[in-house]
Amino acid sequence: MRGGNTTWWVTAVVAAVLVSWLWDRTGPESEPVPGSPARAEVHELLGRVTVVDERRRAPGYERGCGPDEGCVFGPAWSDDHPGPGGHDGCDTRNNVLARDLRSPTFRAGSDDCVVTSGLLHDPYTGVRVEFRRAEANSVHIDHIYPLAAAWDLGAARWPAERRRRFANDITYNLVAVGGQANLDKRDDTPAQWLPPAAGYRCWFAGRYLTVAVRYALPVTADDHRALAAAARSCP
Repeated sequence: MRGGNTTWWVTAVVAAVLVSWLWDRTGPESEPVPGSPARAEVHELLGRVTVVDERRRAPGYERGCGPDEGCVFGPAWSDDHPGPGGHDGCDTRNNVLARDLRSPTFRAGSDDCVVTSGLLHDPYTGVRVEFRRAEANSVHIDHIYPLAAAWDLGAARWPAERRRRFANDITYNLVAVGGQANLDKRDDTPAQWLPPAAGYRCWFAGRYLTVAVRYALPVTADDHRALAAAARSCP
């Protein structure tokens, strides 16, 4: 009897270790990550957001601010904007890095502004990315609701100050992500791109819809379906 109990105990331990190993490898792929909204919250946002048939391209989108460029959302990562973090002496990119990186370090004499290193847990893939300022492209700052899509879907008619606020919205629309994930996403909307790891799609859907509702930006019918599908992974 004692031998049988020992065998059961060893089997249980081995099973527990195996489950733990599998969770480490596959858990984030299927389970919603911490901080994900409840399914009911995403469904409430899905009910509030305006839905349009399609994204029609609006002329005049020029992100660049060089000579003869439109600079329609203001200079990239400018501190000169009316939102949180604006006019605080630190540019938007460094504000986001300081918030999203774990254990960030700062350049001496920069008043804890210029981030020189840190560790990112990429909210799109779950991959851990080491950030070093000398290799800054390993981490990008992404607009969850892309600027080009916002332009096409309503921002072209906004006043310049509102566009600057949107482009530098560190509270809702900006997040530090792995460089490759951002290159893959480009200016796609949810019908074309969602985080590759299923466990991160609920979080992304909640953030995307929050931005859309906050700024009265619509989503296309295809985006709405994609976000509704992503909500099925929510707790």
